[in-house]
Amino acid sequence: MNAHESTLRTAVKGVAIFEALKGLAALLGLLGLLSLLHHDLHRLVADFIGHFGYSASAHYPDLLLHWVDTIVGTPHLTLISIGFAYIALRWTEAWGLWHDKAWGEWFGALSSGIYIPLEVHHIMIERHWQGVAILALNIVLMLILLWRLRDRRRSSPSRDAAPQDERSTLSRSSHPLD
Repeated sequence: MNAHESTLRTAVKGVAIFEALKGLAALLGLLGLLSLLHHDLHRLVADFIGHFGYSASAHYPDLLLHWVDTIVGTPHLTLISIGFAYIALRWTEAWGLWHDKAWGEWFGALSSGIYIPLEVHHIMIERHWQGVAILALNIVLMLILLWRLRDRRRSSPSRDAAPQDERSTLSRSSHPLD
């Protein structure tokens, strides 16, 4: 393995760690949310907003309260199912990337790339540095994985070589079972 491959492999392992941490954060968030569902979550969030001196009727606090009400109104089984599906996806991707699987790289590139048009659209509506940072991060992650897939493809033997070898072996024998 040359220095370029080693550096790229290290970058892919970094992406794997990042994805595993996203899964862990989602698990902790889901457990925290489930522990709060038997409380008046709207009031807790409103008090939290007021604690920092913000008005609950301001744009972002109001948006947060709207999402809290949406989550509270969602059946618990639906929240758990969505949460565990997301966690399973992140950890499956992380495992595939860590173990140098091509499917993990494809999966990671697709899961990073699928958000790019949505993030561009969001940035066009609301210009914030956080949105630009997230967009840049997803582009970098996708490019690392696509670069690794390109290198993997270049280093693999030609796909036409194996069938050709089999055909030439079969044509040399007088009987296919010899």
